[in-house]
Amino acid sequence: MALSTIGTNQIASEAVTVPKVTDQVLSSRNLIINGAMTVDQRHDGSSFTVVNGNTLTGYVADRFRVNETSGAVITGQRVADAPVGFEYSSKLTVTTADASLGSTEFHRVIQPIEGKDISHLNWGTSNAKTLTLTFYVKSSLTGQYYVSVFNNAADRTLLKGYTISSADTWEKKTITIIGDQSGTWLTTNAVGIHLMWSLGTGSSYQSSTLDAYQAGFYMAKSDQVNLAATNGSTWQLTGVQLEVGDLDTPFESEDIGTTLAKCQRYYAVRENSHASSSHYFGMLQAYNTSSIYGAIVDYPVTMRSIPSVSQSGSFGAYRNTSANAGLATTIGTLGSTTHSWLTGGWGGGSGLTAGYASVMYAEAGAKLMADAEL
Repeated sequence: MALSTIGTNQIASEAVTVPKVTDQVLSSRNLIINGAMTVDQRHDGSSFTVVNGNTLTGYVADRFRVNETSGAVITGQRVADAPVGFEYSSKLTVTTADASLGSTEFHRVIQPIEGKDISHLNWGTSNAKTLTLTFYVKSSLTGQYYVSVFNNAADRTLLKGYTISSADTWEKKTITIIGDQSGTWLTTNAVGIHLMWSLGTGSSYQSSTLDAYQAGFYMAKSDQVNLAATNGSTWQLTGVQLEVGDLDTPFESEDIGTTLAKCQRYYAVRENSHASSSHYFGMLQAYNTSSIYGAIVDYPVTMRSIPSVSQSGSFGAYRNTSANAGLATTIGTLGSTTHSWLTGGWGGGSGLTAGYASVMYAEAGAKLMADAEL
C-alpha cells in the first residue's frame, strides 16, 4: 500500500509472519545438557564397563551418569543409532545378568542439574513452575519403567511412569513434572534437581505413589522392569529435553561448540591428539637444578568448582638451553586452582637453572583431566 493513499485516521495493514513455537525461536530453554548425546569426552564412542557402586565414574555420554549396584555387569557406549533428527544415543547392554535384585540394589541413568540453573523455577514455593520432559527411548525389554526427580538432600521425590510398548523400537515419551511447592531445592552450584531413569530397583527404593511429591527417596514402583534380569538386554536414550511449561516443544538443537562448553563446566580434557609429535602445554619455572613448578594450562572454560585432576600418558619439559630437562614422565604434585592445572613441584630432572623458564610438553596421547561433576 502506497503511503500517499493512507489517511490520517487509517492504519496500513500488511501481512506479518508471527514466529511459532515450531519455528524454534525459543532458546536456552532446555535444562538438560547434552540431551542429544553429541559430546562424549571420556570415551569418544568406545565401550566401557560400568563400575559397580554408586560412583561418579560411569558416564555413557557427558552429563549422563550410569550407576549400578548389583551382581550384574553392564556396559555403556555412545552409539550412532538414533531416531530421525538425532545422530547419537547412549546405550546400555547387560553382559552378565542378575534376575533378583537385593533391597538396596539398583540400576539407573541420572543427570544432576546445577542449582544455579533452576532458580527461576521457584521450587519450594507456592510459585513453583511446571516442567515438561521429553525423550526418546528404545529397549529390547517392553513393559513399565519410571522416571523420578528428587532434590539434593534426597528427601523429596516425584515418580512418573512410562511404558515401552514395542521392543527395539524408538518411542518418544512426554511427561509432565509439576513443581514442588515444599521441600528444599538448592539454587547454589550444588545439585538443584536430580533427573533419573530407573532400570531396575530394589524394594527399599520402591513406592506406590505416583504424580505427587513425597518425603524420602524413591526410584520406581514394584512393577519396574529389571533390565539386568535378561543377559544381552539393551536400553537406549537420546533427545532429552526438560523445559518450563506444559508444552512439548521441538528439541532445542545447538551447535557442538556450545554443547561442549556447557559440558566442560563439569568435566574438561586437555589432550595431545597428534599421532607422533609432542605438544607444548605451558611455561613453568625452575626452582632448583632438578625441579619445576607453576600453572600448566588453563581449563577450556570456567568450571563449576575447583576440580579434582588427573593425568595419563607421558610428559616432559625443556631447559632454557632447549635441552630436555629429563624430568619424570609423570607430572609431580599435580594440582588445580580455580582456573588451571598446576604442579607444585615436578622433579627428577637435571641441568635446570633456578628462576629460568621451562617449556612443558605432552607426548602423543597424553592428557590432563579435570572433574567438577555434581
